[in-house]
Amino acid sequence: MATLAANKQRDYQMGDKEEYPVVAADIIYQGAAVGENASGYARPLVAADPFLGFAEAIADNSAGAAGAITVNVKKRGNIVLPISGLAITANDRPAVYASDDDTFTLTATSNTLIGYVSRWVATGLAVVEFDAALCKAALQA
Repeated sequence: MATLAANKQRDYQMGDKEEYPVVAADIIYQGAAVGENASGYARPLVAADPFLGFAEAIADNSAGAAGAITVNVKKRGNIVLPISGLAITANDRPAVYASDDDTFTLTATSNTLIGYVSRWVATGLAVVEFDAALCKAALQA
């Protein structure tokens, strides 16, 4: 394969953002943790779903077929979340899990890994560093 000898225009994508087709007859609200169902469609996260990121805006597919619309998600970054059972000792970067699209915990059992505590803010509140690709890789390890 030859190296470039001139400039080449590339098709760059959204970086830390992604767009996924939404499951039929459901609504993903802005700020929701988004999961992937067994058919590959995005939905409000359900425990044990692969984590896709956080919805940047509402995706209302309540009257549509699967894939009729897409949801834009932020797939990596930092987010402030309420976390059940979180105390100041969380500065040791514990894993954070979701049991649904808006319930976050330090308990792994049957929940979905979404990231790690980056910084404790207050009892039950922390900055969480998330990366959907790394969470998916952790599931496959």
